Amino acid sequence: MPQQNITIATPDGACPAAVFTPAGSAGPWPGVIFFMDGLGIRPAMWQMGQRLADAGYLVLLPDAYYREGPYAPKNPQDVFTNPEARAALMKLIGTLTQARKIADTGAYLAYLAGNDQVKGETYGATGYCMGGHAALTAAGAFPEKFAAAASYHGGGLATDQPDSPHIALANTRARIYVAGAVEDAHFTDEQKALLATTLAQAGVNHVVETYEGAKHGFAVPDMPVYNEQAAERHWTTLLSLFSETLD
Repeated sequence: MPQQNITIATPDGACPAAVFTPAGSAGPWPGVIFFMDGLGIRPAMWQMGQRLADAGYLVLLPDAYYREGPYAPKNPQDVFTNPEARAALMKLIGTLTQARKIADTGAYLAYLAGNDQVKGETYGATGYCMGGHAALTAAGAFPEKFAAAASYHGGGLATDQPDSPHIALANTRARIYVAGAVEDAHFTDEQKALLATTLAQAGVNHVVETYEGAKHGFAVPDMPVYNEQAAERHWTTLLSLFSETLD
């Protein structure tokens, strides 16, 4: 597996990250930032990163929890059945403020810009669960740096909070794709409508939809709610988005 482990300097320290490139292919390639889900870095994230890379991209998968120090890979089944493990996870997620997400994205973009194996000056972003929130935050905070951004089963994408991602997305130049699950309290019909309305009024090229029969976490293969049909639909939409927007 053509995976390289690196460290990215951020305003708050050193962020471990994995870089994936296409197997058997020579670069340079378009660059994509892969924002991890709430359970953090683990084999499922690496598997997805490599699958995306093999479609023709250099994929950067940073560990957003780097400020908290090293941690053992999390088992989703344990997290969702063990109250103590779930509480610990929620504490980790709570450390990722909007300001931290934006500062970290700036460091990730600097890495891509300085990598001679990355072509082009605009990039793609995709994220899952809290990573979907981070991907849209990135596209809103750096409107000229992203050609496309996708969120899958992301939560809190359009709320009444002043730092809600949908607000800054009105300025983005990226093409936006958002897929939620029909059965997902983290992305309600009200959020879906507000997000879609905001993007439409701003003239942002976008698709906002929900997948029938899917639940929060449907695209990630080690999740108890993994839905193969919805996951493959996710890959189809993601690869189509990037093939049409990234050089």
